[in-house]
Amino acid sequence: MRSLTATCALALSLTGLCATPLSAQTVIVKADRMLDVESGRYVENPVIVIVDGKVQSVDANAVIVPETVGEKREVIDLSGHTVLPGLIDMHVHLDGRPEYGGYSSLRFTDRFWTIIAAANAKKMLDVGFTTVRNLGASHYNVVGLDQAIDEGWIDGPRIINAAHALGATGGHCDETFLPPSFGAVSPAVGDSPDELRKRVREQRKYGAEVIKACATGGVFSRNTAPGIQQLTLEELTAIAEEAHFWGLKAAAHAHGTEGIKAAILAGFDTIEHASFADDEGIRLAKERGTFFSMDIFNTEYTLSQGEANGVLEENLEKERQVSKAQRDNFTKAYRAGVRMVFASDAGVMPHEQVGGQFAVMVELGMSPIDAIRAATSNAAEALGQEGEVGTIEPGAWADFIAVDGDPLADVSELADVDAVIKGGKRVK
Repeated sequence: MRSLTATCALALSLTGLCATPLSAQTVIVKADRMLDVESGRYVENPVIVIVDGKVQSVDANAVIVPETVGEKREVIDLSGHTVLPGLIDMHVHLDGRPEYGGYSSLRFTDRFWTIIAAANAKKMLDVGFTTVRNLGASHYNVVGLDQAIDEGWIDGPRIINAAHALGATGGHCDETFLPPSFGAVSPAVGDSPDELRKRVREQRKYGAEVIKACATGGVFSRNTAPGIQQLTLEELTAIAEEAHFWGLKAAAHAHGTEGIKAAILAGFDTIEHASFADDEGIRLAKERGTFFSMDIFNTEYTLSQGEANGVLEENLEKERQVSKAQRDNFTKAYRAGVRMVFASDAGVMPHEQVGGQFAVMVELGMSPIDAIRAATSNAAEALGQEGEVGTIEPGAWADFIAVDGDPLADVSELADVDAVIKGGKRVK
């Protein structure tokens, strides 16, 4: 948080906006306090001035004078609340719901999932996630959703989408539930460095803003083991290099020990799940500044509701094998100094429940401020959007949440958000 100068603070108290004229696009937010996530300290009685959807200024204990004749502005009064930056979930699947597991999803037409994606986007926005990274979707559903949100047709978070996830033929990111007669193949599979470079270019062509690749098997596919590497180091390196060549970040789905290390060595920016990370993998991640993106909250939902939702027993058994190791390694990686970002894998669990993960992160040894940073400043850095999202400072998007308690004393406050502002517009 950058404080105003004494001169600007005086101008704010006199005019409400320093030197910038008030307009219909001007919003002023006031609250009891604001969490500066970088310092970990509270700013008392903040006044945040927003112009055209971005933060213009932030000041403590400023006075907002009454409107003058002809003046147009909106004041959002969050008295009694603590304001924080809008939250960021770095691993979601908006075009899925956990209620439709296994083969039960085949009851629906393809476009059903496009509508589901729109509903899930609103759910995530309402619980405080103003930015999400969608790591894999079918039929470019989330590319279209992202465009509809940007055009103002529907409410939803800012989306950084991966379109289709890249993978090996028959691997976790391929179609693995149907027999040969269906000819079901993911459009983003490849079996050589050159093929996978082309897949990167294709996904970018059709709207991908980040590239995801499946380095290992996974929990919710058939005939794949989470611990087994599925792309070679050469293939992973080609994917990461090609993504970076086009100015995109690269995310690697990697549960298994060797796949995690190969993805780090290949240059991926984030490792998704990181369930079986060993000491060497943790050391490599710390040395190279690779982020771990670990979904350590969805296990209880999957194991309690999965069978009723149609999840196959083989997939439930894989979840049982993965979950304890992932949680143990979350604690180990955090204590070792690996940079961590918030990731729920929403779609595996209900999107509207993801705020409950903060409490689990703290239970596993993370401090409340670091859990909040994982979903704000750390996530913004991993996205390459520092100063744009995950912060409340001049020049950033005016994306905020408000809670009525003290999230540093009780991080579970973030599972019950009272107000959400995106781009200076109150959406909840």
